[in-house]
Amino acid sequence: MNSLQHNNKQQCVCGKLLPFHAGKGRTRRYCSDACKQREFRNRSREKRNAKHQIVYLLNSNEQVPIVQNSSSLQLLLQSGGICQGEAYDVLKTFPHNCIDMVMTSPPYWGLRDYGVAGQLGLEPTFDEYITRLCAIFDEVKRVLKDTGTCWVNIGDSYHNSGWARGKERFDKKRYHLNRMEHGRAGQKNYPDKCLAMTPFRFAIEMVNRGWILRNTIIWQKPNILPTSVKDRFTVDFEYLFFFSTSQKYYFEQQYEPLSEAYLERAKYPRPQVRKWDEDKKRNLASYLNKYDTFTINPLGRNKRTVWSIPPKPLKGAHFAVYPPELCETPIKAGCPPGGVVLDPFMGSGTTCVVAAQLGRRSIGVELNGAYVKIAQERLAQASLLDVS
Repeated sequence: MNSLQHNNKQQCVCGKLLPFHAGKGRTRRYCSDACKQREFRNRSREKRNAKHQIVYLLNSNEQVPIVQNSSSLQLLLQSGGICQGEAYDVLKTFPHNCIDMVMTSPPYWGLRDYGVAGQLGLEPTFDEYITRLCAIFDEVKRVLKDTGTCWVNIGDSYHNSGWARGKERFDKKRYHLNRMEHGRAGQKNYPDKCLAMTPFRFAIEMVNRGWILRNTIIWQKPNILPTSVKDRFTVDFEYLFFFSTSQKYYFEQQYEPLSEAYLERAKYPRPQVRKWDEDKKRNLASYLNKYDTFTINPLGRNKRTVWSIPPKPLKGAHFAVYPPELCETPIKAGCPPGGVVLDPFMGSGTTCVVAAQLGRRSIGVELNGAYVKIAQERLAQASLLDVS
């Protein structure tokens, strides 16, 4: 054995030297099957520990101890901040009835891989995705106050769209599944190219679990990017579901400008309605005759459920960033001034930034450490703007 071969010798995890690899076949990494199994168990244990590790970060970027029901958690709930960890595990540490309002957008099913173990959205079937997602919102319902509301932005996807195009996009070894059995191509007895109808399945399951669906809001995107499909129309909208936990909840009415047609009609007197007879059922005619002009509310009219808001890219952030205008109206309507806004899928922190700008406290939960750093930088910039 020459000196080059001696320098290239590999060591097993136990410290023993492995035989020299001559370039044929697969390189040996372990001296025995026992060492291979021991290394596998150690890595699995590290993944489990990393999955359930929770880090509380205050708005001042100060890390606080990880102790359940401690004063550090109470400080986080009082001042706001960021929790790095899986949403279900983080919410388990929260007390009951401590959140005023929830505004979030969970990862869509089978759409993107964010590169973090334990992430939501890569389940083999949409049934598993809905079950796991609603389990998280069961905890959201527990921590939400009786007067609180929950706003969820979620989009749909096509079955077998993008997941079966090739091996280069998703690694089958990583997910321990064949690429044709993983993601949106894994739902049995479901036709290809068909909408998965994930938002509707989610809304129905939420109602089955005790939520009250108050509105289905359409987020219309006027500047949507064109698609290459030629056998269907381009989808230019997403859903925003408005839930409550009880029939009585906090809600501040929001207004939008009156339509041009209404303002034009208001310039002229109201048409007189002739009274047909003396029947009480037809007294509406005499009631209308008392008002010869249209009544104009200076605040505008009650806000409608189709919101046209153009998407806005964020430099350095991840793929799915919704515009600040989308969560501005829900926060104004659903969270009292000084209240606490929770985003269990914080991402780059848009909800937390808007909440701070509107005078609300915010708590964001995010699993990806890179996105946590982006959110901290955005919150720091927002606080500097508020001070100046």
